[in-house]
Amino acid sequence: MRYFNTEGTCSPREHYMVQLDDRLACIKNTLVDRRKYFVINRGRQYGKTTTLAALEEYLKDDYTVLSLDFQQMGTEDFADAATFAHAFAAILIETLEINGLGDREELMAPLAEVMDRDHNSLKDLFIRLSRMCRNSIQPIVLMIDEVDSASNNQVFVDFLAQLRGYYLKRDKMPTFHSVILAGVYSIKNLKLKLRPESEHQFNSPWNIAADFKINMRFSAEQIAGMLGEYEADHQTGMDICAVAEEIYAYTSGYPVLVSTICKYIDEDLSGSEDFESPKAAWSKEGVSEAVKNMLKVSTPLFESMVRQLDLYKELRVMLENIIYQGFKIPFSPDEKAVSMGLMFGFLTEKNGQVAIANRIFEMYLLNLFMTEEAGKSEIYAQGGSDRIGFIKENRLDMDLVLKKFVEYFHEICSDKEERFIEKFGRRFFLLYLKPIINGTGNYYIEAQTRDERRTDVIVDYLGEQFIVELKIWHGNEYNTRGEKQLTEYLEYFHRDKGYLLSFNFNQKKEIGVKEIQVGDKTIVEAVV
Repeated sequence: MRYFNTEGTCSPREHYMVQLDDRLACIKNTLVDRRKYFVINRGRQYGKTTTLAALEEYLKDDYTVLSLDFQQMGTEDFADAATFAHAFAAILIETLEINGLGDREELMAPLAEVMDRDHNSLKDLFIRLSRMCRNSIQPIVLMIDEVDSASNNQVFVDFLAQLRGYYLKRDKMPTFHSVILAGVYSIKNLKLKLRPESEHQFNSPWNIAADFKINMRFSAEQIAGMLGEYEADHQTGMDICAVAEEIYAYTSGYPVLVSTICKYIDEDLSGSEDFESPKAAWSKEGVSEAVKNMLKVSTPLFESMVRQLDLYKELRVMLENIIYQGFKIPFSPDEKAVSMGLMFGFLTEKNGQVAIANRIFEMYLLNLFMTEEAGKSEIYAQGGSDRIGFIKENRLDMDLVLKKFVEYFHEICSDKEERFIEKFGRRFFLLYLKPIINGTGNYYIEAQTRDERRTDVIVDYLGEQFIVELKIWHGNEYNTRGEKQLTEYLEYFHRDKGYLLSFNFNQKKEIGVKEIQVGDKTIVEAVV
């Protein structure tokens, strides 16, 4: 029986996975068949290794594919050119033998020559690789996974330079038909891996690489196709399209996040106390529960995110500004923080603006930033001490939450200047809310509505959703428009009641909470 896999390479024989045939055909037709050298540069656990494995199988009828993983080579193998040449030839020989090509004399003999020599230069290695390519019956495609595990070594930069040299002269000097490198770090960002004193060595050894424009995210339709295969085996009765859409809404198709949600629902949620039947688990409520539990666990992907934020402070500041203040940052892939965020998979482009790549990342980052602040935040402590009064018969009294927040905020911030409240007001509410729902509920900021004036927070507490609009006051007309927008948003979420928290700097404002009716919707409006 197949299962959802989140560790290592996925195989269609063992795992439920999205069909890759269209992606593989596009890579072959537009890149490999055209003799392109290119890099599959995506964030951690983005399906790079699975794609390479599937591509190797897809190409084998037309090409001899040599697929390597630089993690098989130790740091000592990059000590100098001679050591690298020997190690590289050895791993190629092993690959040929594993693939049943160990009897191919035209491939093995040139590599054996490298192994027999004590002191090979990179030039010696490439002379023999060129001979191997000339003698091969089929064109040779070279794939190297995890290239960034080697990219802090100068010998690797020199290796790329040799590949580039042969590429430029390939009409006269036989070489690899196509070269595919895969990793997180882009080759153009090698300088981020090399020591600063080596910066004179950055003269782009890989400027021959073709752009890899193929979308590796899963669409809602692709997720539905995978769930359809699961449903055929398990017959849960789930609404496949609805569940696929909900998974996509949280993940934006980030491969490992999709698989993790499905794995959790299948292995942990289905048949549990709260989801007694598989149909109950494979639902919007099940997806929400899976996400809540994902955010409680430290994973390699989240750990990597924290490491990168510690290393690249500009990226962290940008993420905080987007999350807390709704900054609209123009998209420019060459700006350093944006470039880093794109490379690691944290950021994306949306309507010409920088956006966080998916809702789960945003929820994780919000939790991370909140937790870091919680220990020194009085308002977080206040939310924790007030919590017991807000939970009644396992239901969250959001009306009372807003009422108490208004009282407390007025007490501690009435003398603060406007710019301070504009910058920190929404952050204070989120800090106040976190200990109230922590461990039981979830909240996230709706990316579609967030800007410097308005932020919508979606709170999910034991399956009940609350829509809270946080906005900066900009006059009665703007406020009326905000009420209308909120009612439209409530309609989208099929809710009859919503909440509006306004940070108002008008000296004649009326602080407090009131309930108003807009059409058939009830809005609890709080003003601070």
